[in-house]
Amino acid sequence: MSERSFLEEISIRNLGVIEQSELELGPGLNVLTGETGAGKTMILTALSLVLGGKSDSALVRHGADRLSASATFAIASSQVQGLEELGAQLDANSLIISRTVNADGKSKAVCGGVTVPAGTLATISQNLIEIHGQSANSQITKTSTQRELLDRFGGAAIASVLSAYQLSYANYLEIKARLADLKSSSSKRDSDIAQLREFITAWATLKAVRNECSATEDEINRLSSVEDLRIASQSAKEALETEESGALTLLHSARRALDSVKAKDSRLESIAERVSEAVFILDDAATDLASYATGLEADPRRLDALHERKSQLNAFIKKWGGAGSGDEELVLLAAKAKSGKEVIADLEGGDDRIAELEGSLTVAKKDLLKNAKLLTEARGKQAEKLSDLVTTEIHALAMPHTQFFVEVSSPDYSANLKESDFTQLGCDEISMLIRAHTDGPKVALGKGASGGEMSRIMLGLEVVIAQTHPVGTYVFDEVDAGVGGKAAIEVGKRLHQLSKQAQVIVVTHLPQVAAWADTHFVVKKSSDGSVVASGVTKVQDADRVEEIARMLAGLEESTSAREHASELLALRG
Repeated sequence: MSERSFLEEISIRNLGVIEQSELELGPGLNVLTGETGAGKTMILTALSLVLGGKSDSALVRHGADRLSASATFAIASSQVQGLEELGAQLDANSLIISRTVNADGKSKAVCGGVTVPAGTLATISQNLIEIHGQSANSQITKTSTQRELLDRFGGAAIASVLSAYQLSYANYLEIKARLADLKSSSSKRDSDIAQLREFITAWATLKAVRNECSATEDEINRLSSVEDLRIASQSAKEALETEESGALTLLHSARRALDSVKAKDSRLESIAERVSEAVFILDDAATDLASYATGLEADPRRLDALHERKSQLNAFIKKWGGAGSGDEELVLLAAKAKSGKEVIADLEGGDDRIAELEGSLTVAKKDLLKNAKLLTEARGKQAEKLSDLVTTEIHALAMPHTQFFVEVSSPDYSANLKESDFTQLGCDEISMLIRAHTDGPKVALGKGASGGEMSRIMLGLEVVIAQTHPVGTYVFDEVDAGVGGKAAIEVGKRLHQLSKQAQVIVVTHLPQVAAWADTHFVVKKSSDGSVVASGVTKVQDADRVEEIARMLAGLEESTSAREHASELLALRG
């Protein structure tokens, strides 16, 4: 678990039937059980909200102004930098994500104490957690999802080839765009060259620096208000240091008074310390104010020069820039000046330059084609491995005759390919299919599998992919739909196996699945139908035997059910 992130805690207020609930989750396999309608799925709804899911005012508990849900993740050290680059604020490798939804439907998302758009939560959490329910299972029928799953399974074997392909694809598009621009601008070549040269000369004369607009404005404001600043700083200094009634004089008196008696009552010691600290802070502030006031000096010549510089910058940006802020436009203009000489070379090269770029485009297309073939080959090898491994998994999940196939389709590379055959992700289309029996036809996954079978296929996929992909937490809802008996035990065993690679959270009605849990929660309603703080209970030992027995027999205090429950729990060893 140290190599992966995991979910430490979920906190819920006023969501559906849940009035208040907190779950402290553990690593390994976490199971949620309880009677139908007790609120188990609401816990997953809360998790979906904090992961950027769609908000709905109907989720707010009747009579409440708003609902709130939060999740605390322990972040693996390998993921810290990537999350921080996305804007997440971490505290000692811990990330708190929260979401509130008002009764009027307005929602607010907070990540690490910073308000963010709900869509940002989905981006931040995509490598932390995956939720699989009936809606998630429908996603697997999409070709884009199937390609993503294959690439995740392939890991470095596909990632390195895909990266090389994307570099060649970007290079091809860049050369193609330059060639198109050169051809379209050939008619106005002379005027474009003259304008570019004028701009580059003007830029070199301006000698602008980064953030100069805002820095100039700040200095103008300061020099224009020297007298106001001096009066204010001097008044503040006098308020601190006046001999009779200054803040420092009074604080010194207070400190001496407390120092004389603090030894007589320990409760005064912390107060005396804070007063002493205030003395030091204000003393430093008084010194800094004195230094600040001394350094203030009117400089009319400098102020005039700054106004002149501001006018130059504004005039330049008005002529050559756009409608952004001054500093933003300077950055864009600096980039334009940097590439200006190369653009002029393109324009001046005329037909010779066009011919040169066309040659470069031919070379780039050959390189792109080579890398596209290598990507197809890499995907083909990994598709065979994934097919075999998932087939083995689903055979043990009450689908003994079903075969799983991942097929990679690509255009005929020996023919003249169209540009539309190439995309950012390669030329391949990935299809996942199943065959229900030995002589049966291959059928697309979305058409050949029931809801329960789709859940088990998804489980088999995740067990296989989790060995190479760094998602830290998997959540399954209704993964046990349509199974029972020995098959249910195998589902539990596979979930337990997956939990050795990552944290797993499961909502289940099957005792054969619940028995494999490392951490077991029971959700119960109160007499009025709500779930209060005590309604979600972590069960262990005898209490856990009782819950498994209840799930088996459907009634309390069944001796035979307890014996059966003990047998199930013994399966974990």
